[in-house]
Amino acid sequence: MTRQAWTGTADDDTDEARPVGGGRWATARINLRTLNTIRWIAIAGQTVTLLTVEDLVGIDIPLLPALAVTAVSLLINLYAIARRRRSPFLTERGAVLFLGYDTVQLTVLLMLTGGLENPFAVLVLAPLMVGASMLGRRLVTGLTTLTTACLTLVWVLAMPLSWPTSNGVTLPPIYLGGIWAALTLSAIFIATYVYKVAQSGRDLSQALIASQVSLARAQKASALGALAAAAAHELGSPLGTIAVVAKELARDMPPDSPWVEDIQLLQSQSDRCRVILADLARRPDAEGEMEPYAPLGPVQVIEAVAAPHRRADVALEITVTGAEEGAPSPLPLSPELQHGLGNILQNAMQFATTRVDVTLHCDPSALVLTVADDGPGFPVSLLERLGEPYVSDRDERLEQVPVRAGGGGTMGLGLFIAQILLERTGAVVSYANGRPGSTPVGAGAHVTVNWSGPLPAAQ
Repeated sequence: MTRQAWTGTADDDTDEARPVGGGRWATARINLRTLNTIRWIAIAGQTVTLLTVEDLVGIDIPLLPALAVTAVSLLINLYAIARRRRSPFLTERGAVLFLGYDTVQLTVLLMLTGGLENPFAVLVLAPLMVGASMLGRRLVTGLTTLTTACLTLVWVLAMPLSWPTSNGVTLPPIYLGGIWAALTLSAIFIATYVYKVAQSGRDLSQALIASQVSLARAQKASALGALAAAAAHELGSPLGTIAVVAKELARDMPPDSPWVEDIQLLQSQSDRCRVILADLARRPDAEGEMEPYAPLGPVQVIEAVAAPHRRADVALEITVTGAEEGAPSPLPLSPELQHGLGNILQNAMQFATTRVDVTLHCDPSALVLTVADDGPGFPVSLLERLGEPYVSDRDERLEQVPVRAGGGGTMGLGLFIAQILLERTGAVVSYANGRPGSTPVGAGAHVTVNWSGPLPAAQ
């Protein structure tokens, strides 16, 4: 299938669920239950403190306005619980709005209850710490900026505490400025450190997922290899019997019989099967055990791979750019390339109407090979799943000509095996359909094999 790696980063903030901190498998969906629970704890703590502070400490505060601010949080949390029944997750933007409100709500409470003189002022950093552990860099930066702005407002505009007359305390402005600076620097440090630690954890988790996916694909390829070896062994005897029977029929068949051509076709195809099985049986598994091939140009390599699959009524056009005339091909004629690219070319030849175009572009840092045919193209419903084993579809065109699914009925094994073999050489395989009129082959199927970094010949 088209394995388009997710190209965004944690800096990108969109409304859609997407990978957190980069990577392909994690999602940006944040558990709403967790945020609800944190807010319930905050509401309970605020309510108890507001109701007891006057009796315990003797400080007079505007109780009703402060309780009204807490009540707004309670109502919003009840709404969030009702929303959770429809969707238990938030996107990153939804989460930053959730935490941003908590920051603003704490700011309003602090402005009503003494500002930076209130020892609970440090709690304004709590939403920032939660956000830094789950949001992308850009949103964490925005939340840090909001927290800093709120601390500044608390410092400048907050109502002073009404201390009891006997215990009245007036903190000097320079001390309050020091508290503001300490909280602001703490906000920046906490946001940076928590974000970096959380990002490292996400990267490690996604690397583990990528390793598991690669291992699963390797296990599938290994299982198919064992199946191929068993099939080669088991098919040898039936093919020998078919070849003997075909020879006997050809010998006894009158020259003018209408079945002569069919018997000859049966013989040629059985011989071809025997050659393929023999080639599989003697192909070395280990890299480096292969006999060296004579240097060939890029056109000769592609023609050699395509030769067993050519059709008389389909033209093969090969274009090479970036390679010097007469230079050896950057494509090694390896078993992986022969079978992997051979499957792709066979698929293209099978579906082409009049032509197959092969384009090879070479430069020092990359090698891009594109195979395009002027056939009907890939079914749109299968494009995202091509390259997976056992792909199936009820598409009428697939039922009529199932090779497009991968050469194995509609099981998709052909393209899966081709992709596995080419990926062993360091390639990335992608699939697409052309645009009508954009190229000589029009809207046919396009398969692109891209090597970047060390090229196959250098590996």
